Amino acid sequence: MMDYKSSGVNIEEGYRSVEKIKGYAKKTLSPLVLNGLGSFAGMMELPEGYRKPVLVSGTDGVGTKLRIALDLKKYDTVGIDCVAMCVNDILCHGAKPLFFLDYIACGKLDADVSSELVKGIAEGCIQGAMSLIGGETAEMPGFYEEGDYDMAGFAVGVCEKDQIITGETIESGDVLIGLPSSGFHSNGFSLLRKVFPDFQEIIHEERIGDLLLTPTRIYTSIVMKALAHFEIKGMAHITGGGFIENLPRITQKEHLRLNVYKDSYSLPDIYDVLASRGVDRESFYKTFNTGIGYVFCVSYAFKESFLEFLKAEGEEPVLLGYVDEGDEELCFR
Repeated sequence: MMDYKSSGVNIEEGYRSVEKIKGYAKKTLSPLVLNGLGSFAGMMELPEGYRKPVLVSGTDGVGTKLRIALDLKKYDTVGIDCVAMCVNDILCHGAKPLFFLDYIACGKLDADVSSELVKGIAEGCIQGAMSLIGGETAEMPGFYEEGDYDMAGFAVGVCEKDQIITGETIESGDVLIGLPSSGFHSNGFSLLRKVFPDFQEIIHEERIGDLLLTPTRIYTSIVMKALAHFEIKGMAHITGGGFIENLPRITQKEHLRLNVYKDSYSLPDIYDVLASRGVDRESFYKTFNTGIGYVFCVSYAFKESFLEFLKAEGEEPVLLGYVDEGDEELCFR
């Protein structure tokens, strides 16, 4: 006799996983959520007060950073990365985060591991001011190796239609102000794993595996406060592709050039290690966030007051550059 378990799928372990996950998800729920885990779909009311609400969505995964977590058997932080990569994107258009759904796939389900992964997702949702209203766990023997997991997420927020940030109001003379990242976030890890093959190696008095697993910073709190107090013309989440790919996405207007002062801040010390191991310094800016994880574009008239506001909120902002006219999308000064 053959059954599903004999093919490699353990339904009972799936049930146990769901029960362990429910407690983590419950901590994230807002009063707008209409049902709990277990339904066929998650449901959430739109907040009151919007005249023409627009839903803003984003999806992403953790990438090969997950490989480090699996190898070190540290499962409770990469879920934060999964949320961060999604919610930081929708923040760029001025969206207030609402809810999140996750997808986890594996070769053989271990409820203790999957629940730790979701524990991190729940923590990310709390940091991102989102409700975790649903998800899916797929056990796929023969497709993934036993012990392997993959993870993706889906974030949805809401914005007033006439307040969506598109970058259309950006003009020559505006300034770029950056916020620090918490590390490499979740990008460039195929290269990082090649540079640092031994995750037990000690660098700057810290195990490199722990340094690399530092969770991606979630910018919800400071972005929501900034939007409430200032006219923000554009925002960029500095992810894969670094400054070179992401900064030009602030505006789609032709003949505007974004200028970055390379000496506006010091690269984190770990970049010296990368350079010493053969990573081209010019590639830093198209692979990693180089220490800046989020960028605002504001009018020059608000430069000083915005910097003071950020400092009062406990931030360490960087006057990163400025906007002028030119045929290049991005220029380093």
